[in-house]
Amino acid sequence: MKNNNFKNGIIIAVMTGIVLVFALKDDFFEKIHYILSFNVWWLLAGVLCVVMYWLLKAVAIYRCTVQLNENHSFRKSLKLTLDTQFFNAVTPFSLGGQPYQIYRLKKQGFTLGESTNIIIQDCVVYQIALIILGTIAIIANNILGIFPDDSLLKKLIVLGYIINLSVVVILFAVAFNKKANRALLNLGVKIGSKLKIIKNEEKFLKRSNEFINNFHNSAVTLMKSKKHFINIIMINVVALLLLYLVPFMLIMGLDECVNPAYVVIATAYVMIMGSFVPLPGGSGGLEFGFVQFFGGFALGAKLSSIMLVWRLLTYYLGMIVGAISLNKKEE
Repeated sequence: MKNNNFKNGIIIAVMTGIVLVFALKDDFFEKIHYILSFNVWWLLAGVLCVVMYWLLKAVAIYRCTVQLNENHSFRKSLKLTLDTQFFNAVTPFSLGGQPYQIYRLKKQGFTLGESTNIIIQDCVVYQIALIILGTIAIIANNILGIFPDDSLLKKLIVLGYIINLSVVVILFAVAFNKKANRALLNLGVKIGSKLKIIKNEEKFLKRSNEFINNFHNSAVTLMKSKKHFINIIMINVVALLLLYLVPFMLIMGLDECVNPAYVVIATAYVMIMGSFVPLPGGSGGLEFGFVQFFGGFALGAKLSSIMLVWRLLTYYLGMIVGAISLNKKEE
């Protein structure tokens, strides 16, 4: 894992360097001037939005953990959330976070099945919240016509939306159709075994069946309490809304006036686009999307400065805080 994180760290450093070169190569001193000119209170408001996002994500995990262990503390859920920011930041598609969370929950006294159950619940509701806000953004833009009908951007948004929606559909399909999943799994394992992709067929089948059982049980648990299900979806929606408001704080911090609803729609579009970029932190894709969708709110050096500070707060800050949290022993 350390080797992988080191390699991913190099990728992040290279991508960050490329982004900084392209972002700062023109009007360098003007951009530095803007970065140093941010109103400190609006900047702090942006930081507060990020911190509140982390806190609400911790609340969502905590709501899932106390269902299985009433003695599990919120402090442990918060540390788990902060630690995860690092692993999400250094792995493509943020795939490193969930395995780490399962590992930590197991260390905290949950069984492997319970740990998987908790993280699956959290993953499902987060994805649903993402789709809810993405759907609202697409409908709102079609009604209000905020952004121009650019064919490339439209295709990228449609692709990102389909990918995110497909993830939700697949998660529910895996969760509620256990027999069909086992049949497909058996077929896939047999094909994989014949192609020499899977070496130990029996061991692979056992682990995969355990995962399907855990997934199914977590979905059943989640749907048994509709109030709990809706509650943690709404917590995730509010958390994402706060994260989507960070660019609003930064734009206001450079004395530009903008409708916060427009900013939320623009950020939702950026996040949809960035979801299928196969690099840690969606590097490159998120910056491109930000410049495209926020070009109507600020221009030139000012836009680049806002984008750089936005990435600092929503990506690099989480990675730094996560690394610090990882090195702090759990009480």
